[in-house]
Amino acid sequence: MANDGIKSHARVAIIGGGVVGVSALYHLAKKGWGDDVVLFEKAELTSGSTWHAAGLLPLFNMSYSVGQVHKYSVNLYGELEEETGQPVGFARVGNLRLAMNDDRMDEYYQYAATAKTIGIDVRFLAPEEILKLWPMCNIEGLVGGIFHPDDGYIQPADLTQALAKGARNRGATIYRNTHVLNLEQTSSGAWLVQTDKGDITAEHVISATGNYARKTGEMIGLDIPVIPVEHQYIVTEPHPELVNRREAGAPEMGVLRESDGSWYLREENGGFILGPYEHGAPACYVDGPDPRAEYELFQEDIERLAPHIEAAMNRVPAFAEVGIKQCYNGAIAYTPDGNPIIGPAWDVDNFWLNEGHSFGITAAGGAGWQLAEWIVEGEPTIDMLGVEPRRFGDYATKEYLVEKNEEAYAHVFVIHYPDEERPAARPLRTAPCYERMKDLGAVFGQRFGWERPNFFATDGMPQEDDWSFRRSRWFEAVCKEVANTTENVGLLDMTAFAKCRVSGLGAAAFLDSFVANNLPAKDGGLVLAHALNQNGGIHSEFTIRGESANSYYLVSAGALQRLDHDYLKKHMPDDGSVQFENLTDSIGVLVVAGPKSRQLLERVTDTDFSNDAFRWLTAQDIVIAGAEVNAMRVNYVGELGWELHHPIEEQNQIFDALMEAGADLSLKPFGIRAMDSMRYEKSYRMVGTELSIEYSAYESAMDRFIKPDKGNFLGREALLAWQERGHDNMLVTLEVSGIEDADALGNNALTKDGELVGRATGGNYGFRIGKSLALSMVRPDLAEPDTTLEIDILGKNYPATVTIESPFDPNQERLRDVNGANG
Repeated sequence: MANDGIKSHARVAIIGGGVVGVSALYHLAKKGWGDDVVLFEKAELTSGSTWHAAGLLPLFNMSYSVGQVHKYSVNLYGELEEETGQPVGFARVGNLRLAMNDDRMDEYYQYAATAKTIGIDVRFLAPEEILKLWPMCNIEGLVGGIFHPDDGYIQPADLTQALAKGARNRGATIYRNTHVLNLEQTSSGAWLVQTDKGDITAEHVISATGNYARKTGEMIGLDIPVIPVEHQYIVTEPHPELVNRREAGAPEMGVLRESDGSWYLREENGGFILGPYEHGAPACYVDGPDPRAEYELFQEDIERLAPHIEAAMNRVPAFAEVGIKQCYNGAIAYTPDGNPIIGPAWDVDNFWLNEGHSFGITAAGGAGWQLAEWIVEGEPTIDMLGVEPRRFGDYATKEYLVEKNEEAYAHVFVIHYPDEERPAARPLRTAPCYERMKDLGAVFGQRFGWERPNFFATDGMPQEDDWSFRRSRWFEAVCKEVANTTENVGLLDMTAFAKCRVSGLGAAAFLDSFVANNLPAKDGGLVLAHALNQNGGIHSEFTIRGESANSYYLVSAGALQRLDHDYLKKHMPDDGSVQFENLTDSIGVLVVAGPKSRQLLERVTDTDFSNDAFRWLTAQDIVIAGAEVNAMRVNYVGELGWELHHPIEEQNQIFDALMEAGADLSLKPFGIRAMDSMRYEKSYRMVGTELSIEYSAYESAMDRFIKPDKGNFLGREALLAWQERGHDNMLVTLEVSGIEDADALGNNALTKDGELVGRATGGNYGFRIGKSLALSMVRPDLAEPDTTLEIDILGKNYPATVTIESPFDPNQERLRDVNGANG
């Protein structure tokens, strides 16, 4: 199509002129690409969801990733007016969150520890202090609250125009009233963006299309996991007391949130704005909006809001004394977990997603910042796993999204327990042994759509979960599972593992350049290997089995299947010398672990499992109950054991054979929570917590898996340069003293003499050693054993002493069975 004033080429083309898309434009221009970035908006800027947003800027978020994104946004917005001369209407009135029970306060304490590690100011208030900040609040029934002095609200349209002005001032171009009709990737890898005003070729495309996200994805064959949900808020008539306060020069009261009532309230032109998050709010635009839609609202449904209106009237009696002026009901984009998707799309190159922003005003600045870093520099500067687009898989169908997104909306204000497992759209993906595990008392959790036993309810315990920030009912169940696995033998379902095969004449050379460790030296060898990012941080972790000179079997975390596999495929050579095969759905995994695991396996197969015949970190093909099994001598709990990888359709015959043969060996199943407890006693790291792009592989103390002398590999030069500059962090294991009812949950602040010196990446109780443990990143000068720090756990500081690596069985004698004593 002939161009109607549109450039023929750009480095980046952004689709969508809401605050999210314009922020990406602003930040790319700020990185120096201003003359070479363009934005297309089908109507006017902010005509989608931005125009009807309430403009709130809540810093509160339990996610480490999202917390940093929100913090950046709020800081940026405070400076934008001065930079651009464009008013943004930022009212930094603060944010007051109320608590009506102790569990809610525990949530706030856990959040505050996270906030401290990223530099967000949070203050705890007693009910009387709440009344001073919000004199119109009824404090009856409150146990306390928290106050963010630095957030508030902003005018979304003004903010967007300021970002647009800042982008234009740096050379960026905005095409309004321009429809993107189609996207096509050319043989060179560039994108042909076809619009109703002409075509443009772009090296990168960013989709920031809000309610149209799924329609945009359809253009390139991607099923984007975003569907909007209706959100209503009420604007009232003025109230005399509010009017009098303003006339008397009293400061505007902060945004008030009653989390247990699931609503927010703020002042607006002498009246109130009430925004509830109710159960029953429907998904909308399931098949996409009309392409011509702009400034669109839905019919209000006040009746649906009745319980929240009543709760607000009870908490703020003045709210009952004003009439409703207007009710807005508009679409807000949602994902299944409520967090946005910010980053690269899967299966295509140079296509970026900035979608699913249910709190888009708050996240827009930070999202644009990190996308610009990612595109221009090749990597983000913070760990983005919490908002990674590839955290969802192809299980996220339209029907699934409707259920989960409606649930995510209704759960905005629920207490976000660390062990929370939401029920909607479950069970979805189950291993064949699911019913057998359920009959044995399994209480399930879900990862990447898969049901996995979290723990087993036995001895009359209710077969249901018990969520808490503290040790709850399942603590005793996990204790029993650990004890049996340590003394006898346990069985764990890990079918959810991500599994693939990399093969071909170029497979060995490719993988050797992709991971930092050496490849297995011979067929049947096993290695733990890490793919770094280009800066030397750890992106992915794989267990690799050598199958032949040209074939390798790779296993990685189930929750990261799409991320790991996409990362691997995007680094493969395109000359056909390497082939990739996803095996996740066709191979099941059962783990047997414990001192009697050898004895158990020798009962069900003719294979010699002695140390000499079947060494640690090797694999063999065996037969159990007529099924071919890839037995890998490795596990995540630090006991003698094997992972049994098998055709998934033959899982139950293997399961039954093991259970029958192990009856007199006290074979019992154990769950993910027992595995997690045992991995802390072994100081085993996990991607996304101890292993992160924010830390060098050496800071994560992975030295023995890094082979810089083997030749070049992804991230090698940057890793060595990082090492030369010196490290700011070092991973240690901490033993926590003086606490009896809780353990570190992750993102806990660590201090020394009152100074912030690090953060716990996670923690748990170690039943085998009888101690509370935390894996933590600390200043290198504080990483020596016997160094004592303080750790914040639910609002109180406890002594935390650096202990040895792998405090349980530090010499790996049980894992390697060095004396051949087991079995």
